[in-house]
Amino acid sequence: MIFADRLKTLIGEESVSGFARRVDISEALIRKYLKGSEPSLTKANQIAIRANCSLEWLATGCGYLYRHAEVVDQQALISAYTAVTGQTPNDEKVTELVKMVSGYQFLRKHKKADGYLDIDAMTTFLSIAKMERK
Repeated sequence: MIFADRLKTLIGEESVSGFARRVDISEALIRKYLKGSEPSLTKANQIAIRANCSLEWLATGCGYLYRHAEVVDQQALISAYTAVTGQTPNDEKVTELVKMVSGYQFLRKHKKADGYLDIDAMTTFLSIAKMERK
């Protein structure tokens, strides 16, 4: 998979212009990358940080699509939930908890330029993130 393909995967259902705004790179430059141009390390890192993507995956296709910090240790989450509530969560509850923790982790690391939480970016992240039970 080439960089352009990985970028398409990262953009997903989002519009190119919306993605460009989110990563703070001109739409024209994003379209240039989508046509096969390779970004500088600085630009690739900017995309990775703002799209919550692993730079390693974006640059090479190896590793995790999303930064490892955003991966939720589900066994630990289930154990903590059970210890706090005295109940074992069902699959639906685990999915809900994983989304909540993932959203929280995203918001901790991503703020708008004005310092406020980027709720829209978190919503986009949660909509494209795979919620897999491990």
